[in-house]
Amino acid sequence: MWSQAFAPALPFSTGIGVGLVGFGLFFLLFGILLYFDSVLMAFGNLLFLSGLVFIIGFRRTFTFFFQRSKLKGTSFFFGGLIVVLMRWPILGMLLEAYGFISLFRSFFPVAFGFLGSLANIPLLSQLLQKMGDSGSMV
Repeated sequence: MWSQAFAPALPFSTGIGVGLVGFGLFFLLFGILLYFDSVLMAFGNLLFLSGLVFIIGFRRTFTFFFQRSKLKGTSFFFGGLIVVLMRWPILGMLLEAYGFISLFRSFFPVAFGFLGSLANIPLLSQLLQKMGDSGSMV
């Protein structure tokens, strides 16, 4: 019973998760545009993380963040979240950005390759394709 409670989300809750992630990113961007408003940024962080739990489930979220190879990125990301909650938004966002890049480093080549295949602008698509091909999948 316990494992079913934290199983990957149902289809309707996946939509809720996508909405929460979208609102979280909106509040983060809006908080940055309003001169690093710490309340908006903290709210955006909480919405983003709760949306991630709704999309992929509690257990998968926990195992993603606490893999041995990703502990440094996780500590910087959650440390930045705590610093933002303590109302030091610039330092917190710098820590979060480093943690985010460290956590999703292996995903960037895939994303750049995908964007390169979508773009119809010759110079931009070549640049994105090269960025996608140069990364290593770890």
